[in-house]
Amino acid sequence: MFKSIQFFSGTIAWVLVELRFAAPPARRHSDFHRKGLLRQALNDTGRMTMTSHRLQISTRGKGLYEITHQIAAWLAGVKVRSGLLTVFVQHTSASLTIQENADPDVVHDLNTFFNRLVPEDNRLYRHTCEGPDDMPAHIRAALTLTQISIPVEDSAMALGTWQGVYLFEHRAIPHRRNVLLHLIGEP
Repeated sequence: MFKSIQFFSGTIAWVLVELRFAAPPARRHSDFHRKGLLRQALNDTGRMTMTSHRLQISTRGKGLYEITHQIAAWLAGVKVRSGLLTVFVQHTSASLTIQENADPDVVHDLNTFFNRLVPEDNRLYRHTCEGPDDMPAHIRAALTLTQISIPVEDSAMALGTWQGVYLFEHRAIPHRRNVLLHLIGEP
């Protein structure tokens, strides 16, 4: 039996994918993705492509680290003209944000604000075994984003004039952070 799956990106590309109805519904879904049928079907249409990449960002401690140029460099090597880029940080004490990158006072003010908003004071928290900056880092990450989506137009991020993508490190000591980039779009 066949089921039609539609993907919208300018024009509709459709793919017929065989689903085995003998398996229970949960198994069908996991089989479908595990076997990579969706990725293969998208590539066979010649209309959509998916790709991913992992960045490792070394931080020097708490603060905002602009990663726009690393993302743009990877994106320049990928042949996708139009699509959607997902940026995801794989940590619970760091986050992502899109902020102004023209005036360094913005970064300073954001750091100052978050330090006032979520103080490092062990008397305020029960989870203190990993240091006085750990629980505040988790709270700061919960108040911000671990994932952002950015449109891609003409093979570049469709950011505003003064916008940059930042890794927001919430821990006081240096860390190596993994940032996953996932792109789906049309060549």
